Amino acid sequence: MLTIQQLRVLLAIRDQGSLSRAAAELRYGVPTVAHHLDALEGHLGARLVERTPRGTVLTPLGELFAREAQHILRRVEQAERMVARQREAGVATLRVGTFASFGARFLPAAIDRLRAAFPIAVEISEAEPTRLVHLVEDGEVDAALIYDFADDPLFGGGGLRLTRLLDEPFRVMVASHGPLAAQEMLDLRDLRTVAWVSSRSDDEASGRTIRRACRSAGYEPRELMRTDDLAMIHGLVAQGLGIALATEIAVDPRFDVALRPAVQDLGFRRILFATRPGPLLPAVERLRAILQELISEAAAR
Repeated sequence: MLTIQQLRVLLAIRDQGSLSRAAAELRYGVPTVAHHLDALEGHLGARLVERTPRGTVLTPLGELFAREAQHILRRVEQAERMVARQREAGVATLRVGTFASFGARFLPAAIDRLRAAFPIAVEISEAEPTRLVHLVEDGEVDAALIYDFADDPLFGGGGLRLTRLLDEPFRVMVASHGPLAAQEMLDLRDLRTVAWVSSRSDDEASGRTIRRACRSAGYEPRELMRTDDLAMIHGLVAQGLGIALATEIAVDPRFDVALRPAVQDLGFRRILFATRPGPLLPAVERLRAILQELISEAAAR
């Protein structure tokens, strides 16, 4: 049976010009080198090495086979390095959950940097935070990017390890060319008749914030539509059909919308890096650090 050691012995004999020098190069004994050479020639049924007064040289068949063996060993070494680096990463495929707006802005660059450090595959799942939390807890993803409302947190039980990446203040999204955009600050008491576009889920942070803020202004918010489709939200607001609650990261610049602060306290949401408790895989730790770096770089610009 052909072995990697046999290929290395043949190349060492070619490069060193003798069995003894090949043995010294490989840190083998001469009998071991001779054994591997004999086994290789027996496997191929061909003479690969000739002894001459000036040393040991490869036959034409030996030279031909040595060139192919060199390519094989290079590929084996590449594969060994890849396995070693994946072992250092702790995983061959990293599974990451995210929500749309943050994922679109930061995750592609983070994955590029991560794969420069670890040659691993990355699988991404997109969902709302409540779903992502369950995926983390069930081990379906290794880490997830979620958000939560700082003053009314939904997450944070013992089943999660949460690292805060970013605090984002909530603003009111309005049509860029509408009358509300002309105001530097909005008063929700003046928006009783304006309809909101909100999330389908009652547990979603922006929906909870809208209800809390409007109730503090003395009324229940009117709803134009409930949807989690960001393009739909932007389109409705851009046409002046309603308003929405958003953060800077969530704004799609392709739509004619603007963000305005409110007199009332709208609070802010926290972007969190969620994992299971306990030691983290090296690739997960590196991804978290990369995301923190990217956020710091974006803030400095």
